[in-house]
Amino acid sequence: MKQPYLLLTPGPLSTTPTVKEAMQIDYCTWDSDYRQVTETIREQILELAQANPDNYTTVLMQGSGTYGVEATIGTAVPRSGAVLLIAVNGAYGRRLTEIADYYDIQHVDVVFDEDQAVDPQVVAAALDEHPEITHFVTVHSETTTGLLNPIEALIPLMRERGIITMIDAMSSLGGVPISIDDLGCDYLISSANKCVQGVPGFAFIIAKKATLATTEGNARSLSLDLFAQWQAMTAQPGKWRFTSPTHVVHAFAQALIEMKAEGGVLPRYQRYAANQELLSNGMQGLGFDLVIDPAIQGPIITSFKYPSEHFDFDDFYQFIKERGFVIYPGKVSAIPSFRIGTIGDINTTDIKRLLAIISDYQALQH
Repeated sequence: MKQPYLLLTPGPLSTTPTVKEAMQIDYCTWDSDYRQVTETIREQILELAQANPDNYTTVLMQGSGTYGVEATIGTAVPRSGAVLLIAVNGAYGRRLTEIADYYDIQHVDVVFDEDQAVDPQVVAAALDEHPEITHFVTVHSETTTGLLNPIEALIPLMRERGIITMIDAMSSLGGVPISIDDLGCDYLISSANKCVQGVPGFAFIIAKKATLATTEGNARSLSLDLFAQWQAMTAQPGKWRFTSPTHVVHAFAQALIEMKAEGGVLPRYQRYAANQELLSNGMQGLGFDLVIDPAIQGPIITSFKYPSEHFDFDDFYQFIKERGFVIYPGKVSAIPSFRIGTIGDINTTDIKRLLAIISDYQALQH
């Protein structure tokens, strides 16, 4: 079946034919070969995140990335005697606060404008003002706009105060170099359908073993109990507590093979960055201004302002889709905008083709 269009989105994204092909066989969750695939994935995730297996473990969790984030917050934060600091500068940061509210977790929110990166100095001031804070969470790649938050500056602030740290690295791990050993965070969460270039179906959490070991009984959910999931995978290697997305697991295993063949995280980052730079420059040349400062722009997705108050995004979207690409509507609440992703099985040739299509659209409007 011919792919009707390429996804220029922050995940799900366009995958290779071989990743799709890996899902064409039915698998048994109890089979020893399948369980070995699961264990291999857990090891390879630690490698791509530069996390020492003596100190860190990978826990796989059925569901979307948000399932993984919720499982982490709901397990990491005790039911009493804890206060969570949340740094927010977009829709996914606000989702963290929603999770905390659902779990009745006491939290302090440090909120920034959506086009501004989280400021470590402001966060440090909040820590001084609230010495009761025990846990911290923020988003690394905030795909509301496409900016990258400075986790390398934020995590040391927490570590020196003994605060447990959680990073939502959903759309950055695998596409932006991260060394967990250097960072020293307690939890880092990502998903199968992002920069590793698999398909939706499970999230994964890289957790510091010593920290995770203290969380028994914290979870407010049976299926999202990260500690219990870890214990099950430790007692019976490769076995998930509940039915796992077998086809998705095999697709992810193939995606990891292809990431290694590409050279690993750095070459993938360089490909994504080249896509983003070409897109950014080309779109500005066509009259589309950027929403955020290029200094804080990541390589994952880019937000562009509507070129005029009469701009018809739905018409623009359909014109592009009919010619082979799907883009994203905007998520910035205060600025009429749209977003274009630059990750997945795409390269600069695809971006050049997209820019030619958008140029054609612009010509038709005049």
